[in-house]
Amino acid sequence: MALRAPADARVKNADVPWGAFDPIAYVDHNYRKLQDEDAEILRTVRDHFAGHFRNPADGPILGIDVGAGANLYPALSMLPWCDEITLFERSPANVGYLRGQIGSYDRHWDQFWDALRANDAYGNVSWDPRERFAGTVRVEQGDLFDLERHQGRWSVGTMFFVAESMTGSRAEFFLGVERFMRALAPGAPFAAAFMEHSRGYHAGDYFFPACDVGESDVYESLAPYARDFKAHRLTASAGVREGYSAMILAYGWRNSEPVLPVH
Repeated sequence: MALRAPADARVKNADVPWGAFDPIAYVDHNYRKLQDEDAEILRTVRDHFAGHFRNPADGPILGIDVGAGANLYPALSMLPWCDEITLFERSPANVGYLRGQIGSYDRHWDQFWDALRANDAYGNVSWDPRERFAGTVRVEQGDLFDLERHQGRWSVGTMFFVAESMTGSRAEFFLGVERFMRALAPGAPFAAAFMEHSRGYHAGDYFFPACDVGESDVYESLAPYARDFKAHRLTASAGVREGYSAMILAYGWRNSEPVLPVH
């Protein structure tokens, strides 16, 4: 029998049974084929990161994908630049999926790497992406809200479809964005994606809650912690699923003097 989600749209992250998340069903629906919206995200993010890392950086480059879920393409977008990439994920099922991908990720992820290779900074690398992925990526199970103890640790970061897709609470949405941004070092490039006006989503039999946010909410959540950032709606011809109005991609750099928002 299918599991039922709590009816209250304000359900908080701690109330959600993340062990019920089905990564295989999620991948089959969202990532078995490269969809137009994801292709547009990849183009923008690869160019943003390639531009930032045009000049060699001093010291090791540490990357993090917050709330990685069952999605490898944010990590692939950071692969040429990082000495280590942390896939930070709460769901035990997703952690198991990610760890199973480390040694040699599934073939359908090749189309995502191929999209990145259209930029020469990715296309001209001398290494095999699977081998580099296996040697660079690590999976860490953890709660997004606990990132407070790792402020300023990572040199580049991504957070795709997480802050608005883990809770029905606006306060937790804003706190999730804050925790992500504060985990980045000053000047670190970042990319974050959001489902606009999401009404929730299925991952297998369970229906997971979401927080209804729009473009102004994305700007408001990032503004205290980011500089020179952009956020725009992606207008693909067909949606990935029902229950949302658009995707919003934000990208820019972590600032150095955050001003706490008032909520």
